[in-house]
Amino acid sequence: MVLAQKREKFKKTEDVIGKFFSKFSLSPNFYTLISIILALFAFYFLINVKLFLAFIFFILAALCDFIDGAVARAAQKVTKIGAYLDTISDRYVEGIILLGFLFLPLPKIGLLPQIWIFLALFGSLLTTYAKAAAKEKELIKLEFKKGIFGKAERIILLSLSIILGIFNFFWMMWAIIILAFLSNLSAIGRIYLAITRVKKINFKIKICPLAIFF
Repeated sequence: MVLAQKREKFKKTEDVIGKFFSKFSLSPNFYTLISIILALFAFYFLINVKLFLAFIFFILAALCDFIDGAVARAAQKVTKIGAYLDTISDRYVEGIILLGFLFLPLPKIGLLPQIWIFLALFGSLLTTYAKAAAKEKELIKLEFKKGIFGKAERIILLSLSIILGIFNFFWMMWAIIILAFLSNLSAIGRIYLAITRVKKINFKIKICPLAIFF
């Protein structure tokens, strides 16, 4: 999650966008819903192999996903329900787009294209679930957002894959393969971080009683 960790660099832009869209008196959840609707339009154009239009609507969906959080912070309407719905909508948007990829005449590279698309979706879901499960099972107290490949990077690579598909489906397939590898690598990385963090805490607890002798 290289981009997520450098969020402060985008804060001024986020503030400007948040203040502008908050003037329309629309709730952040409204923009969250619109992102899913726009993704459905992108899906329609994908299955009809109109990739340029699919790209436009996917970018608009991603923009609405950015706007909802910016508006929530600018209007001081940040809520747990809103954050929850935002996370759920992110998975829906990615799932809808990857589902649309199944209808494209993608070439076989090593594995069937359907398998690569499934792996890309699985990695995306597991990246989010690894974080949520670690907190649910009380391995960690606070959510961690570390990782090499987060939501922002996935959106960029999904966008790139659609653009490449406009020119050549072989190039698009390679982008999907990279997405499959990196999303699953990110999920494995989060699982590793959660486990090692618990081991470090347990190690400190065991060592701490010995401190009285030093």
